[in-house]
Formats: sequence, structure tokens, C-alpha cells
Amino acid sequence: MDRENIIYSLTIEDIYTVAEEELNRNLTEEEVLKISHKIGDYIDWHQAILNTINDTIQ
Repeated sequence: MDRENIIYSLTIEDIYTVAEEELNRNLTEEEVLKISHKIGDYIDWHQAILNTINDTIQ
């Protein structure tokens, strides 16, 4: 198994979609760039993996 394989990813389109749904407006390119640089700070990847392990392996 390739250990470098990407499991899940977010796209710029995902950012635009959430902004349109939640803010009812389009983001500027500058706003998207700022968000894209910080979004990883808000994703608790360790807990997401642990929760999935606990839910899957019994």
C-alpha cells in the first residue's frame, strides 16, 4: 500500500461553495488565499483518524 496516498482533500471550490452557502456572497481571491493557508489549523486530523478507527475497528 502506498503510504503517501491522499485519503481526503479539500478544494478551492469547496471554500467558494461554503462561503456562498453560509455568507451568501462570493469570496475574493485574496480571501480564499488567506483561508487556504489557515484551514489546516482548524482540522483536527488526529481526532478524525482516531474516531474513524474507533468506529471501524471493533
